[in-house]
Amino acid sequence: MPETTGTTGASYAAAGVDIEAGDRAVTLMKEWVRKATRPEVVGGIGGFAGLFDASALKRYERPLLASATDGVGTKVDIARRMGVYDTIGHDLVGMVVDDLVVCGAEPLFMTDYICVGKVHPERVAAIVKGIAEGCVLAGCALVGGETAEHPGLLGADEFDVAGAGTGVVEADRLLGADRIRTGDAVIAIESSGLHSNGYSLVRHVLFERAGWELDREVPELGRTLGEELLEPTRIYSLDCLALTRTTEVHAFSHITGGGLANNLARVVPDGLRATVERSTWTPDPIFGLVGAAGQVERAELEKTLNMGVGMIAVVPQESVEVALATLADRGAEAWVAGEVTARESGAAAVELVGDYAG
Repeated sequence: MPETTGTTGASYAAAGVDIEAGDRAVTLMKEWVRKATRPEVVGGIGGFAGLFDASALKRYERPLLASATDGVGTKVDIARRMGVYDTIGHDLVGMVVDDLVVCGAEPLFMTDYICVGKVHPERVAAIVKGIAEGCVLAGCALVGGETAEHPGLLGADEFDVAGAGTGVVEADRLLGADRIRTGDAVIAIESSGLHSNGYSLVRHVLFERAGWELDREVPELGRTLGEELLEPTRIYSLDCLALTRTTEVHAFSHITGGGLANNLARVVPDGLRATVERSTWTPDPIFGLVGAAGQVERAELEKTLNMGVGMIAVVPQESVEVALATLADRGAEAWVAGEVTARESGAAAVELVGDYAG
């Protein structure tokens, strides 16, 4: 080996990785992870793998495991600039579990991945707190995760988050396009705002083109721009599962990147068409503000943002009354937005018609 006399040897810490800070972050986050659990979880945080007792699946005749993974995109930049880190986890959980529930699956557990330029223990713990709270809202467990420090690739205050989830559904209760029939009602469930999609467009329009700042008070919003942009994604999993228990549901569609039409089209079968009436709702002011500030055409807004609808449920007409009552009891604003009809050759699977109310 070469001599190192008179020099200071290289170390992980000198390269920018602080193991002690990572250990402190784990200690701080344990309290929150313990709250995001289920009876099937075996062991606790600190192992090399999260454990889930699969014998709980014995009650299923033919259990199908569903998996999903996602992140929150450039919304993390809003959290960083606002210095608010305990809500972005709600967005992460919503993006994952609400993809799982689309097929009727009950979310069982999640794992997360947090990548930072520099470990700030309290900041990492706050992110995990939000993820754990989101898991509680979704009825699933947070069984593990990873915090990675990437000095030189990310700035000291930069970070990103991702997560993966697993759920289960009985094979004969699997939801999807094959269940949808002519005459089915399209029920829209209100979003809590932008959710976690389209932020590259939103940031370009409001920050770069309009020159707005996060602390700008916006009368139409009733709060600052930053508070609006950081509004957590609504988590629909328990609402959707409640629907499947109380009435017949044929399909769900999670309205994320691509907008309402593109996501709903993913569950509309060949030969059928879903017509959605814009006049049945008024999008939140933030959508109009983005459109006006950037002179963004409606078609571009609709293929990028959710426009006020975060989840769609497709149900038979005889299920509409019970479905709306169930959602209302759970505090979820919902309404009949359209209907499924026969599709003519060459027509789109989903058509948005009319103008928005208000």
